[in-house]
Amino acid sequence: MHKYTSRVRVWGLTCPGFREEVSRARRWTRDILSGHPHADDIALIVSELGTNALLYTASGTETGVFHIALALSDHVIAVSVTDAGGSDTTPKATYADDDALRGRGLDMVSTLAHSVSIHGNDQGHTVTAELLTGHPGSHPW
Repeated sequence: MHKYTSRVRVWGLTCPGFREEVSRARRWTRDILSGHPHADDIALIVSELGTNALLYTASGTETGVFHIALALSDHVIAVSVTDAGGSDTTPKATYADDDALRGRGLDMVSTLAHSVSIHGNDQGHTVTAELLTGHPGSHPW
């Protein structure tokens, strides 16, 4: 391999702020990761993070959007969802009561992923989840 060639592949998708876009984002993720053993986990993470963007930020307004970036290397899958901001709060994992109807999304993402990071401000937040898929240099599937 040439010294300037990367084995990392990156895809991006911008979704309008409609609820049905979450299912489109999930299908897009599964199509990219078709056959990968972690495809369903990453699709679930995309679904949770996209839903959070629509429910809690300006992404869910008539003119709102959310952005997804998916990066795949030999040993890591990273997925980031960036919202449109407009929220007074920073996304954070909470531990909901058993009878709660909401509040489990980021906790579930944190359970599935090896690491979760959150960056941003009131102009928008990016939540990135990373899953380790193998050893450096090995093909994940």
